[in-house]
Amino acid sequence: MAKADPSRFDDLFSAFGRIAVRRMFGGEGLFVDGLMIGLVIQDRIYLKTDDQSRKAYIAEKSKPFTYSAKGGKKVSLNYYAIPERIHDDPELFADWARAAHAVARAKPVKKKK
Repeated sequence: MAKADPSRFDDLFSAFGRIAVRRMFGGEGLFVDGLMIGLVIQDRIYLKTDDQSRKAYIAEKSKPFTYSAKGGKKVSLNYYAIPERIHDDPELFADWARAAHAVARAKPVKKKK
């Protein structure tokens, strides 16, 4: 599988900083310092949220990333679509990305033994 190209996000992440992009589950994961802060699924960017940061997404009427599990059950993750209005504003987007990075730092992934 070809390596994901993070340069296509250079403009959007210009005020935030460098990211790594890895292919995963039919899309891509967005990583900073080895921590996943977001997903890209079908050209839509979703950022990691917690109970506090999620309020801003809900206020913007953003939707969570969901998928259908076995048996047709809908599963929702703590990743929400970024509001359309911040796609063209790297400075504002950087604030949202920093919040996602803070959430990822606060809840480190447990490593497999």
